[in-house]
Amino acid sequence: MAGTGPAPDPRTGGMRAVHRVVSELRRGTPVILSAGGESLVLAAAETVGARGLAELAEAALASPVLLLSASRAAAILSRPVPTSSAAEAAPVSLRLSPGLLAPESLRRLADPVAEQLLPEAPQIVSATGFAQALSPAAISLAKIGRLLPALVAAPASAPVAARLGLLEVQVQDVLAYPASAAASLTRVAEASVPLEDAPQARIVAFRAADGGIEHLAILVGQPEAASAAPLCRIHSECFTGDLLGSLRCDCGPQLRGAIARMAQEPTGGVLLYLAQEGRGIGLVNKLRAYKLQDAGLDTLDANRALGYGADERGFRVAATMLEALGIPRIRLLTNNPDKLAGLAACGIQVEGRVSHLFAANGVNDGYLATKKARFGHLLG
Repeated sequence: MAGTGPAPDPRTGGMRAVHRVVSELRRGTPVILSAGGESLVLAAAETVGARGLAELAEAALASPVLLLSASRAAAILSRPVPTSSAAEAAPVSLRLSPGLLAPESLRRLADPVAEQLLPEAPQIVSATGFAQALSPAAISLAKIGRLLPALVAAPASAPVAARLGLLEVQVQDVLAYPASAAASLTRVAEASVPLEDAPQARIVAFRAADGGIEHLAILVGQPEAASAAPLCRIHSECFTGDLLGSLRCDCGPQLRGAIARMAQEPTGGVLLYLAQEGRGIGLVNKLRAYKLQDAGLDTLDANRALGYGADERGFRVAATMLEALGIPRIRLLTNNPDKLAGLAACGIQVEGRVSHLFAANGVNDGYLATKKARFGHLLG
């Protein structure tokens, strides 16, 4: 006899579908993106190989194109690319001739760090039909997977896709994924972890319903029991700065400085350590951005050259964690005014900003100047 448990949560099912499809794209396997009776077969340009391209060709109903951001298309074509949208990541379609529809050529088209010698120059294809309806979600899929936002795409044959066993995801689930994943965060583990600058510290781990990468809350003292608003720092993970002591950024000093400062506070504090490396583009893409910075771009333009926005992070994750911790109001330790507005928009009462300044070290001077001039950080 069948069980009579609770009905499945459609939101959770959608998140899991996105998570599975993203894993396939990272492996170089084509997937299906669907909405309103239309379907695209997609493959990530940076990971797809000969087998994936063969499967995509078999499932395709027309010649594939390359979907990518306007900023990346402009770099490939060496000229501005007009778009019909003001969004930073408005997708552009490039025609893929047989010479370009090969793994090595696709990687060169996707990656500005790769050698740019191509057998021929691609041409823009008018964004009509499936491209207008589905390509923004396709770009979002790549970003969720921290892949370069460049995808081989074609209208798909549903029967062939089913025969090949290609995984499918709906557009609405892709577009809802960031908010759904943030809202589904739950506490999964907690332990006392005495730190060098904060002996009375605990770490609480949060996981979304799709089983993705965990976010961490570092609680110094008892901030959830404080009568006054405790100090809070939102810190995006930075492997190079936090762990290796990289001089290219100020993340390591900000992390350790925040914990030490919270240990001196009567109310303690909470540091939210979020899995948003490189302003949300991931470690691999951050290393690519560093290579572009070495060639003369600043941190903002390097992200755009990769096809990403200037900052891909969101604040719903942080707000959900604070709510789960029972900390509805905070004093925010930050130089970034966008964090103040973002948290307030998510329902957190921000009672003030506390400056968090560290001197330039001779290597990160340009990085800090860009944060001030182009990101609006309040650096004095």
